[in-house]
Amino acid sequence: MPKSMTGYGRAQRLADGRDVLVEIRAVNHRYYEFSARLPRTCLYLEEKLKGFLNGRIARGKVEVSVTITRPDGKDAQIAVNRSVAEGYVHALRSLNDELGCEEQPWLEDDLKLSSLLRLPELFTVTKEQDDEQAVWAVVSEAAGEALDSFLTMREAEGGRLADDLLQKLTGLEQMLGEIEAIQPSVAESYRERLYARLTEILNDTNIDEQRILTEAAIFSEKTAIDEETVRLHSHIAQFRTLLAADEPVGRKLDFLVQEMNREVNTIGSKAQDLRITKLVVDLKSEIEKIREQIQNIE
Repeated sequence: MPKSMTGYGRAQRLADGRDVLVEIRAVNHRYYEFSARLPRTCLYLEEKLKGFLNGRIARGKVEVSVTITRPDGKDAQIAVNRSVAEGYVHALRSLNDELGCEEQPWLEDDLKLSSLLRLPELFTVTKEQDDEQAVWAVVSEAAGEALDSFLTMREAEGGRLADDLLQKLTGLEQMLGEIEAIQPSVAESYRERLYARLTEILNDTNIDEQRILTEAAIFSEKTAIDEETVRLHSHIAQFRTLLAADEPVGRKLDFLVQEMNREVNTIGSKAQDLRITKLVVDLKSEIEKIREQIQNIE
């Protein structure tokens, strides 16, 4: 059963004081393309995640997003630079003493603790060094669950696509059967028209029956579409076989659709009957719908 290229999976894990959220999403793409959105301190996870997904996803533009938080708030330590704080306080009060006096103060000494919060270099924030192995252990567990969910969604969507494509293939076969039913009468109709035309021109005199049969045979040979219809039936059968395969088949299906279009175009170029021409137009329309659908298949 084919898989869709679009999908989404999400999983969350809480371990070792870390809350890890992993999301995997993918959209259609001609090839496999991987990208990751990671915390700045965890860029080392990109290659690990890329290898983790390798072999499980064949086509699609895949993005993995990882969010890591510490609910206990222990991912950073904040220290106060006391000497800097004392220096600021001393400098400000000295300035006040220089610019004012007791009778006529220039500045009000309203210095508060909150005033110091806006001063630069007062605090030093030190991030705790991650244990890469411990982080990866939690991330890989969440990524595995998210990947399972992602693949389940892809398979479900792929099943719906396959059902729709099988219905369209049945429609192609029905139209092809109508063309095959009409084709034998085309040469006979041509022979009758040719005979009627010559009869009208020659007034029933000197009509060469053998010549008419020869012309009808040449016409029949030029308009024969047996080879094209046989190949088209074969392509449809191969298409069904690929839809039942448990492997990525999107590119093979795309090639088959090109071949189907080629056969239908040849039938259209040989068609000498309005009924066949109309059916060819319908065939091409349905094949185009199939082509659009298989762009979603891995």
